[in-house]
Amino acid sequence: MMARRASSPASPVTITVSSSGGKGGGDGAVRRSIGLTSPVPRHSFSNTPDSPAAAARRSSRGVSSGGGGRYCSMAANDESQELTSEFVRYTVHIPPTPDRQAAAEEALEPESRPQRSYISGTIFTGGLNCVTRGHVIECSADGASVAKSTGMFCKMKGCDGEAFLSGSKPPCECGFMICKDCYLECAGSGGGQCPGCKEPYGTVTDEEDSASETEDRPLPLTSMAEFKAGRRLSIVKSMKGAPNQGGDFDHNRWLFETKGTYGYGNAVWPRDGNGGGGVGFKGFEEPPDFKGRCRRPLTRKKGVSQAILSPYRLLIIIRLVALGLFLTWRIRHPNHDAIWLWAMSVACEVWFAFSWLLDQLPKLCPVNRATDLSVLKERFESPSIRNPKGRSDLPGVDVFVSTADPEKEPPLVTANTILSILAVDYPVEKLACYLSDDGGSLLTFEALAETASFARIWVPFCRKHAIEPRNPEAYFGQKRDFLKNKVRLDFVRERRKVKREYDEFRVRINSLPESIRRRSDAYNAHEELRAKKKREEVKEDVSEPTEFVKATWMSDGSHWPGTWFSAAADHSRGDHAGIIQVMLAPPNSEPVMGTAATQENNLVDTTDVDVRLPMLVYVSREKRPGYDHNKKAGAMNALVRTSAIMSNGPFILNLDCDHYIYNSLALREGMCFMLDRGGDRICYVQFPQRFEGVDPSDRYANHNLVFFDVTMRAMDGLQGPMYVGTGCIFRRTALYGFSPPRATEHHGWFGRRKTKLFLLRKPTMGKKHDREEKDIVLPPIGDDDNEEGDVESALLPKRFGSSATLVASIPVAEYQGRLLQDMAGAGQGRPAGSLAVPREPLDAATVAEAISVISCFYEDKTEWGGRVGWIYGSVTEDVVTGYRMHNRGWRSIYCVTKRDAFRGTAPINLTDRLHQVLRWATGSVEIFFSQNNALFASRRMKFLQRVAYFSVGIYPFTSIFLTVYCVLPAISLFTGQFIVQSLSITFLIFLLAITLTLCLLALLEIKWSGITLHEWWRNEQFWLIGGTSAHPAAVLQGLLKVIAGVDISFTLTSKPATDDGEDALAELYMVKWSFLMVPPITIMMVNTIAIAVGIARTMYSQFPQWSKLAGGVFFSFWVLCHLYPFAKGLMGRRGKVPTIVFVWSGLISIVVSLLWVYISPPAGARRDYMSFQFP
Repeated sequence: MMARRASSPASPVTITVSSSGGKGGGDGAVRRSIGLTSPVPRHSFSNTPDSPAAAARRSSRGVSSGGGGRYCSMAANDESQELTSEFVRYTVHIPPTPDRQAAAEEALEPESRPQRSYISGTIFTGGLNCVTRGHVIECSADGASVAKSTGMFCKMKGCDGEAFLSGSKPPCECGFMICKDCYLECAGSGGGQCPGCKEPYGTVTDEEDSASETEDRPLPLTSMAEFKAGRRLSIVKSMKGAPNQGGDFDHNRWLFETKGTYGYGNAVWPRDGNGGGGVGFKGFEEPPDFKGRCRRPLTRKKGVSQAILSPYRLLIIIRLVALGLFLTWRIRHPNHDAIWLWAMSVACEVWFAFSWLLDQLPKLCPVNRATDLSVLKERFESPSIRNPKGRSDLPGVDVFVSTADPEKEPPLVTANTILSILAVDYPVEKLACYLSDDGGSLLTFEALAETASFARIWVPFCRKHAIEPRNPEAYFGQKRDFLKNKVRLDFVRERRKVKREYDEFRVRINSLPESIRRRSDAYNAHEELRAKKKREEVKEDVSEPTEFVKATWMSDGSHWPGTWFSAAADHSRGDHAGIIQVMLAPPNSEPVMGTAATQENNLVDTTDVDVRLPMLVYVSREKRPGYDHNKKAGAMNALVRTSAIMSNGPFILNLDCDHYIYNSLALREGMCFMLDRGGDRICYVQFPQRFEGVDPSDRYANHNLVFFDVTMRAMDGLQGPMYVGTGCIFRRTALYGFSPPRATEHHGWFGRRKTKLFLLRKPTMGKKHDREEKDIVLPPIGDDDNEEGDVESALLPKRFGSSATLVASIPVAEYQGRLLQDMAGAGQGRPAGSLAVPREPLDAATVAEAISVISCFYEDKTEWGGRVGWIYGSVTEDVVTGYRMHNRGWRSIYCVTKRDAFRGTAPINLTDRLHQVLRWATGSVEIFFSQNNALFASRRMKFLQRVAYFSVGIYPFTSIFLTVYCVLPAISLFTGQFIVQSLSITFLIFLLAITLTLCLLALLEIKWSGITLHEWWRNEQFWLIGGTSAHPAAVLQGLLKVIAGVDISFTLTSKPATDDGEDALAELYMVKWSFLMVPPITIMMVNTIAIAVGIARTMYSQFPQWSKLAGGVFFSFWVLCHLYPFAKGLMGRRGKVPTIVFVWSGLISIVVSLLWVYISPPAGARRDYMSFQFP
């Protein structure tokens, strides 16, 4: 089917992307010499001559890469030329579209071609030994419809003519679109008014036209070298002088001619902007503070109050001393009556003290941070000399959303996440969203297409009425008053319309599985009938069964190139081609205002609302048998490469499919840290995870607030929080494995001696540098004479792969992520306004290049997954990735916003929660036995940061001692012995001191972190539940992988679908049996039986030892209190207990009773009752 379409007359254009060695790449014949080029010239990201884009163009001029080769521009007489490449042959077939005909394409000049690319209606596929194909699934009817979709038509009522552009802009500065005829009617002889802003039109001359073009350009800074000796400093070089004037501007002369007034040493600014004291004189005001914007910080650090922090640190020292004295006393006073019981208890207590110290030391320096969004807007989105129109100078952000299985991750949940991203409060032209479908499912693809369609209604509605949150499911499901802070009269009416549209959207999404299945069955039945007719025509035996593969069909009647419902060759979950579909094309750089609401078209009146949408891309990387695809880490690295070629945002936000943007200003909050002073050393900004749908009592500590609000805040005071897998804004160059511009090495005890490193200064030959890890430094940009830069540039393809486009995008991303030049401490900054330029358009060549970098073999013999991108080899790739960045000297920031930045879902079912904890703990064990152990960290990592990462790797091993310690009270009650010889006053004082200091530390942590006592207690309970169930299994699995090489595989955590009513917590009461439940059940049963046995033994004993009974019962009761949520989870809904629980309880009770009778037989019983003799 695919081969036939490739050779059909509908696909006459063939472009060869180099390659040899591939079987499916074609026969080498080149039908046409048309290159995959954009109809619009591909300009750089910056117009400044010293930007890296210009250097990248100089370095890669004439070369553009494919995934393993180069694009070969071949003329008609070059058909016999032999292609010499070392990789797979790719052929791109582009069918003709309504806005690009094959015959007319050759006749048209580049200037007369359509200015809009058709890539948003084309699905691109390709991969190993198969053609890279562009298949048009939806396209505009003609060029006029394309223009109308982008707002390029006359907005006068009753007129739909093509917009008249003066140069490349509308005739009025307000941007009101108007056709030439309407413009002549309104302008008349030059005194008419613009229908949009009601301001008079001006006559545009050639000089003004050229001047306006000059205004759009970033202006160069004036260098002090231009001032010559003896020259007056009041004369500066004019940036845009008139043709009849000189190049210098004399301020003194201007003040004299305009009657400017001087004050004490400075020019006094009149209130009306004019000098003199004439009739309209209004007095004077303070001159504007031009440098205030640079001095005001974007962020500030607020330390915890010393009234809380000082007692907190003092209590840590007191408890540490108490633990030392207690352990010393315990070792010096053994229990000779039960030495084995004493030895086990002392070993456990020593380990507990050690693990508590590892957990407590990183909490010595907690901090809080705050941002100032008004300064961000003033500095990057206000008119200035270099940005006269006030276009956004913020850097671009690429948002990654990952999903793998539409059955466990419902498409409606993913769709709501995408909608919240598209509606975020960030410049539209600087935002791009990429969805990674690692399962290659048609269900996810069509759900994303429906999402893109509904976004045209939802996003303008959110912008107009400032909707929060911008997830429609969460917004319409709120219980609070939706009229709060809403002042527009049309809000209720438009909300009702959008709510009705969303309900229909939900129905369409939920019915997609059945719709796709029925459509595929119909097409397959038709294909089967055609196959039978062909057999009848050739007179074959029709009674024999027909060999027919049931395919999955798209809505346009073509085969889905991804995974089919019935697995087949090249169409299974682990064997399918790479797919890229641009659902929403990159928007225009200028705002496009909407139109009034009508019954036919718009549901929302968007007259004064920008209706542009960010770019939205569907990506499914290629998968083939025999290749290790590295799970989520491999999918994220594929998105990094794809986005580098298509949008190349210098910052990346990654989200899970069930984590949506709850605060529309979250991206701006993160950018405040990245763009503030010292932000060039920040590798990522981590946001806390917040969860919805959790039961009110938080039975299984799903909110995990002790970690997110205590541990992560404390790590923020060191070198930064660890990366937790979602809700994180990355610096792209940090993901590429580059070192920070500046770093600090820590030497001596506890790293007290520091050495500053400036890594932008490349080391000279002959000097020795003691580095634990070789630094990757970006080569100098635009320096053709630098030999070291040439060597470094030559090494980049070996690290990042054979795509020259990807390599050329690296310095561009680094340049766009720099701080501003006028900011204090910015070593190599960029000039203000350098990013206020339009993004280069997408074309077919760019998407074909992106297809090549998501192939299954692209990462071979590169450093992807080893140093570049997300790190491979661990179940918890997130922690390892963040650790590697901190190890190079980067630092991270923890951003806690007043309104939660992101919200997601958590598994509320006990079994799912235990499996989630099992995966985390197994990853920690892998880290402990790998080179990522903090014991091997470099000197650039702070001492306490090492302690924090070492604690992450070692905490699962605490479960071994914890399980033993939970059984010791039961053993004590069974045997009548205790961990000490007798309950002396010394032992009780030590125990009381340790317990009181622990409680006081908890209260102070609650005070400075803002959590509640209930949340702290839930965390303590689940610490013991996880420590006796999932953590021991994780240690066993980790040891099996390290020693025996047994691979570890995990299933996805199921994401709960959005349900209403009382079924929202149905999974909470569902009991799914798992062998992880056996250890906690055993511990509960043993301790319960032991309490009964101990009481009975003491009551009927001739010499009762009540002190030992009290000690044993106290510790057993402590264990049972921690396991109470686990026991409650086994009861299910309304006390229904599964039969398997009764079976295991009975077996455990029988075994424990027999063991007790054997260990401590009744008085007068014979000792040989357990011996066996033959009759």
